[in-house]
Amino acid sequence: MPPPYRPNGPRPSSSSSSSGQQRGNFRSREDKGPKRNDRIRATEIRVISPKGEMLGVMQTAKALELAREFGVDLIEIAATATPPVCKLMEYGKYLYEEAKKHKHQKTATKVKEIKLRPRIDVHDLFIKVRRAENFLYHGHKVKLLLQYRYRELEHPEIGLETMKRAIEALIHIATRDNEPKRSGRAIVVGMTPLQANRRKLIHNAEPAADDLEDDSEVDNGENDPE
Repeated sequence: MPPPYRPNGPRPSSSSSSSGQQRGNFRSREDKGPKRNDRIRATEIRVISPKGEMLGVMQTAKALELAREFGVDLIEIAATATPPVCKLMEYGKYLYEEAKKHKHQKTATKVKEIKLRPRIDVHDLFIKVRRAENFLYHGHKVKLLLQYRYRELEHPEIGLETMKRAIEALIHIATRDNEPKRSGRAIVVGMTPLQANRRKLIHNAEPAADDLEDDSEVDNGENDPE
């Protein structure tokens, strides 16, 4: 009787190890994001209703029953709290709201710089104000920076007056963060945009692009030795 055929090549990889690796990858993908439903390990949690009402502290098992009744997920939104805080809502809606919130925060933290000179003429100041207004309209903070040359320090009141004119031209769309006052060779004033429903354009006929360049890379005489 002839011996059974045995191939000389390497053995094929086990299908069980391949499926195990796939299961591991699936678990790692699922572990991203907040814990939800049966993955919540705390035995007792503080629960918020789908309408945002505080339902109080309860056993996690009871909260899961509520989630099934409402037809939503139980999502852990504050894991470090004691007890952890969870909310009853659809997981897809939660991800959408979180992404929207982070996008808004990222936009709101941008600071656009507008540079002025003490003796800037009326036309150039108007151009600067228009650009600042557009940045504020899109929700960006604006830093007004007026830089003196050394000889201009003999009349600091000129720079203060220029800064006040710029602030007054933007007060309809922003609030001033601080009083304009000279510090060294500069005056710096921050402008914070009003709420979106209160912003209006006066110096621009319509909004310009949101990604216009500011003056942060412009040399406005900071390194002028005179």
